[in-house]
Amino acid sequence: MRPDLEQLRDLLEASPGLAKRPAGPAPRELIERAQARLGPLPPSYRWWLGEYGAGWLGGAPIATAAAAEADDAITAAWRSTGTRLCFHAEEDGDTHHFALDRRGTDGEWPVVRRDPFDGAEYPVAENFAGFLAVQAALARGLRDGPNPTIAALWRSTAGVLRDDGLLLYGPHQIQERNETFEVREYAPDWVLVGDDSGGRGLFMRRHGRDRRSVYLLDLGAIGGNLAVDGELLTDDLLGWLAIG
Repeated sequence: MRPDLEQLRDLLEASPGLAKRPAGPAPRELIERAQARLGPLPPSYRWWLGEYGAGWLGGAPIATAAAAEADDAITAAWRSTGTRLCFHAEEDGDTHHFALDRRGTDGEWPVVRRDPFDGAEYPVAENFAGFLAVQAALARGLRDGPNPTIAALWRSTAGVLRDDGLLLYGPHQIQERNETFEVREYAPDWVLVGDDSGGRGLFMRRHGRDRRSVYLLDLGAIGGNLAVDGELLTDDLLGWLAIG
C-alpha cells in the first residue's frame, strides 16, 4: 500500500527522535547526489530526507543525505553490501537495511532487519514509512498492533486518510482514541481503528478468526455486541483499501 505522507508527518511530529529538530531538511543537492550514486531512492525515504533530514532510533542515527565521506551518509561505502543498503545500525548490533532487489511497483524498497549473531534476515516493513510506523508502535508499547490486519497496515503506512474523510489510525492516534471512548470498558473484545469524520467509529475484533472485518457504529453507542449493532463496512480491510 502506498504510504500516506500526511499521516506520516503527523506521526513524526508526535514521535520525538524519529524526526530530529531543528536539523531541517537535507539539501536538495545532496539528495540528488545520493540518487546519482544509488539510483532513485524510495519515495517515502526521499520525502523524509526532504522534509526532516535527520532522526535517531535506538541511540543511533538514521542515515541521511550528507557528504559522501560522512559516516551517517546513506552513500557511505560501509552501508552497501550487494543487494542490501544499511540505513540504521543500532548500538546492540542490529541493523536495518533496504532490500534493493525487491523494489515495488511504487518504487519503495522493503525493510529488513539483520541479526548481528547469525546474519539471518527478518522482514520489518514494506517501505521506509512503514518502518517508522512500526518503530513508533513499539516505542508506545503497542507491539505489532492490536490485530494482524492493523499490523500489516502499519508496515506500509502510518494510517490512512481517504478523500471521503474516513481515517484509519496510525500508532500515534489509536491509543488515545480508544481511551477517550473507553472502548476497553464497553467493548473489551474490540478495538477502535478509525472513524468516518462524522461521528461513527470503525471497529475490529482483537481476537478470534475474523480480524479482517470492519464495522461502523456511532461512537456514542459502543457496546459489546458490535457485530450485531454495527454496520459491516468490509470483510477484508486491506483488500477494500487497495481497491480505493
